[in-house]
Amino acid sequence: MNSKTAVQNILKNTNVIINGKNPWDPQIHNEKFYSRVLSGGSLALGESYMDAWWDVKDLPEMIRRIVKARLDDKKIGIRKLIIPYLKSKTLNLQKLNAYKIGKWHYDIGNELYQKMLGKSMQYSCAYWKDAKTLDEAQKNKIDLICKKLKLKDGETLLDIGCGWGTLLKYAAKNYGIKGIGLTVSEEQAKFAREINKGLPVKIEVADYRTFEGKFDKIVSVGMIEHVGHKNYRKFMEVAERCLKENGIFLLHTIGSNESTTGPGDPWVDKYIFPDGKLPSIAQLSKASEKLFMTEDIHSFGPYYAKTLRAWHENFERAWSELKKNYSEKFKRMWDYYLLMFVGTFEARHNQLWQIVYRKIGAKDVYESVR
Repeated sequence: MNSKTAVQNILKNTNVIINGKNPWDPQIHNEKFYSRVLSGGSLALGESYMDAWWDVKDLPEMIRRIVKARLDDKKIGIRKLIIPYLKSKTLNLQKLNAYKIGKWHYDIGNELYQKMLGKSMQYSCAYWKDAKTLDEAQKNKIDLICKKLKLKDGETLLDIGCGWGTLLKYAAKNYGIKGIGLTVSEEQAKFAREINKGLPVKIEVADYRTFEGKFDKIVSVGMIEHVGHKNYRKFMEVAERCLKENGIFLLHTIGSNESTTGPGDPWVDKYIFPDGKLPSIAQLSKASEKLFMTEDIHSFGPYYAKTLRAWHENFERAWSELKKNYSEKFKRMWDYYLLMFVGTFEARHNQLWQIVYRKIGAKDVYESVR
């Protein structure tokens, strides 16, 4: 059996046909593609796309079909996983490299993120209920978080993984809070300090593990995905230590359907989010045990696919300006990143949760909002 036939046989239950006529069928430009993917798995699939060895009109649908069929590196490219698997088992990578993600991903240029994310500068799932545009949906998400936290004038808010500081800005202006934001990105910190000038908001470049203080409310949006399964308990302990007795802690995170402890997708790990790992509900529950009560879980993963499509549209529209700073290979990498994740969310392989925690012993009923 030649390598082309072997690849098509692997895809037989997906209705993805090599060089087929459907918009989700990949068109192969380099015959070495087949042997490369057979030996390299999902890492080679992404890298060969970056190298323009293949194209497809509807990448999200191709990925959705592959994910739904549960094709993964257990079938192909298993050798590529051995070293990352051993590293993830024997090392606490996220603790050793706490600032790596900031330098690798978030410091690559504020202009890129401004063009892609829009006015909100929110790099997390938007809340599309009653919204027609990305900016409206992101404003809805921020306000939803503020309402779930039940913020009041004069309260203190800690934002663990504050991004570009727009949530703190909104909460300070609209709810009267005093806030501190933590980030591991120097570029994010510069931007966040600038937009929060004149507001009672402080931005610190810091590892969450080293932070001390007491706050009425705590929020963490899109941060725990970088924490790693070995550190979930420590993350929860820090939140519990920093939260006042009657406070509220809201965690907004991408989630996995499975509790795994090995490495994440090898292409995503190498090019986009080094040492990233998606938590499961079971892992988060175990990490918060005896520290917090779980008051509310709100799942809206399909909204992330819509958010990613909006980001990609913005990125495409801005490419004529952005290309002065980035290569064509970078563009193909970024296209693949955004559209591949659309497919995983549309397959419901990835989830999005907002979880509200309170310290054990709170007597009043927590009434959530949607």
